[in-house]
Amino acid sequence: MSAAQDRAEQPAAETPSAGRALLEAGTPVAGSMGSAAATVVFEPASARVRVDRRFAAVLRTTAEEAAGIPEGRERVRAGAALAFAVEYAATTHRSGRAVRTDSFFAPRPGSRPVAEELAEAVLAAARRSTDERRVRHLGYLLAEVAVSADIDAALAGRALRSGEQLTWRQLALLAAVGRRDRVPLPMTPLEEEPRAWTAWGAREDVADLQRAGLLDPPPAAPRPGGSALPRLRPADLRLTRRGVLVHRLLVLEVLRDEAVAAALAELGLPRS
Repeated sequence: MSAAQDRAEQPAAETPSAGRALLEAGTPVAGSMGSAAATVVFEPASARVRVDRRFAAVLRTTAEEAAGIPEGRERVRAGAALAFAVEYAATTHRSGRAVRTDSFFAPRPGSRPVAEELAEAVLAAARRSTDERRVRHLGYLLAEVAVSADIDAALAGRALRSGEQLTWRQLALLAAVGRRDRVPLPMTPLEEEPRAWTAWGAREDVADLQRAGLLDPPPAAPRPGGSALPRLRPADLRLTRRGVLVHRLLVLEVLRDEAVAAALAELGLPRS
């Protein structure tokens, strides 16, 4: 038998699938999680961690359908988003959080499962996210919704769109407010018009979060006669219900402490 014939008769399973290659392409952003996640999704019997088989099937389908994304950073981000979805799904599986048992994974007449639609939307958002630090939390959103039966497709889409519009610093500021009971925020009032550009930009980020209805209190309205307004303190900030949704589904609770500290420092406040 010739070498060419021998190669032709090799089992198809020995050739990595295009979907698996997409997951592994996420390594520049997801690190070793890229190859580990590919094993979980495409070769679960040999994986060290487990995720629900229905969730793995959704990721497998999504990876195969997106496998044609050309080489480049968009492909890297798409693979990384799926890898991070596996990472967080493994965490929820270990903690005993079962995937939802409603129609989330079920095919619908004339349409595909909601889970697959959301997975595609997450990949599209990841491809657009040039700030690649955000990709981790986009993947986490997919895995969080998979175990959150109280979140319907419209709510998941709303959180995804809101999160996509926020900068990394705004995500870090939301994370800071979300953990304020565990890590108290500074009492020092914020300047309304800081002289330094970085502090001014960070202060604008806070104001934009207030205007978007993600943080309370809302921006103070000017007083009659132009009298001075009380200055906002970070300790006064609270997540609105809309802010809670974004914080929860993007799993900002685990956003790295150093990113939160950096965002607060950019406001011109001392690190806590």
